[in-house]
Amino acid sequence: MIELSKSNELRLTDRNIAMDLTNANNTARSASSKRHEDAVSQLQNVLGRNRQIGKGGTYAVCSAHPSVIEASIQESLEGGALLHVESTSSQVNQFGGYTGLTPGQFAQWIHSATKQAGLSSDRVLLGGDHLGPFPWRNEPSTSAMEKACRLVRDCVAAGYQKIHLDASMACADDPKPGISARTIAARAAVLCRAAEEANRELQAGSPQPVYVVGTEVPAPGGEAHDTGVLAITKAEDVHRTLETFEGAFAELRLHSAWERVIALVVQPGVEFGSNLIFDYSPDKAASLSAALSSHPGIVFEAHSTDYQSPQALTQMVEDHFAILKVGPWLTFAFREALLALSAIERELFRNAEPGRTSQVREALDAAMLRDPSHWRSYYEGDEGDVRRDRIFGFSDRCRYYWNQPVVQEEIARLLSNLKTRPIPLALISQYLPLEYEAVRVRQIEPAPEQLIRHHVRGVLRVYSDACKLG
Repeated sequence: MIELSKSNELRLTDRNIAMDLTNANNTARSASSKRHEDAVSQLQNVLGRNRQIGKGGTYAVCSAHPSVIEASIQESLEGGALLHVESTSSQVNQFGGYTGLTPGQFAQWIHSATKQAGLSSDRVLLGGDHLGPFPWRNEPSTSAMEKACRLVRDCVAAGYQKIHLDASMACADDPKPGISARTIAARAAVLCRAAEEANRELQAGSPQPVYVVGTEVPAPGGEAHDTGVLAITKAEDVHRTLETFEGAFAELRLHSAWERVIALVVQPGVEFGSNLIFDYSPDKAASLSAALSSHPGIVFEAHSTDYQSPQALTQMVEDHFAILKVGPWLTFAFREALLALSAIERELFRNAEPGRTSQVREALDAAMLRDPSHWRSYYEGDEGDVRRDRIFGFSDRCRYYWNQPVVQEEIARLLSNLKTRPIPLALISQYLPLEYEAVRVRQIEPAPEQLIRHHVRGVLRVYSDACKLG
């Protein structure tokens, strides 16, 4: 298991010229020739093909969990696709985020892990998700934006090549209930300027970063509460938003950067809460998808696509939601596998001496109770409901606590115990039926790390298939 130990750029299109069909042809090159392209160019070719024929996309792994990253690397190695990994401003920032990693450390870790696994560096794309004042939104806007600009600069300096500029949240001194689209765009342009300044300090020939913008940005990590209504972005708002952002970029003389805006974040009607999933409806999103016809160099980036069906994700890609973001579903799958292994452990060591078996769930729940800041506002109901949702809810707020030392200690105890004797197939069938099938056909060995990795890769394969990768 991975340990936490880091120009002539191809534009997606010219805004005034119809997209060249060679973008579609480029994606048909052999894997060996692809490796001569940098990761940004590969991404742009994929997005160009999507705009031309509505086929093909990419998914971004928005996670800093070691088991998720390990599974993602293996999926990319075996599938031959680009490894697209993004860290959020809450996970990784100049102060460490909840992972304890700075952008430089995160990048070093990812590149070290991919090199060790044998994945070529030009098949690794690092991105920053929700880069903006979100972690510091309880501060005045001036200090929050100063820290956000520092974060963006650090990400670019560390080799992040895809930057989601997200200034959509109000800060402490902003008017209620929120800030205007013009303010969001103006702040995003300031963030972009910081990124461009950092990029000019990189080694000559380094790819220039590409950007994602938007005003109707789903909240990081899913909805705080289960609600029954979700407003889909209107087509006219797509045109208005892009016009507003282009004007804000122009005011700061960021014309070149604007040509590298590849995607717009919108609300396509997909979201999840602790016990609720909003499914994608092609009919309801039809006018939104059609709005891109006026913007040939842009695709949609879809956030909060976790837990969507394979059919829905495939349809989203065909509707030009060509960048699918996934994060909580992956750590949700990790938790599923880990607690299934805990149940297997209890069966195997039922008569063991006290203290022999691990207490993973108990340690995780205790860590969440000691520091409720990452989950309190997401769960409601009686004590039993909240206790259940803390561990099992789709919001997966327990992902913030896996790196706690006491939780890590119990996970290590669990894995150590399961290595002392063979895991019976019947127990794998009972608690991990998908992995049982993989073991039966000798796709994997019945080892705990392989069972966990296979379970996480089950989610990744849904996205890989939707994006027509590999």
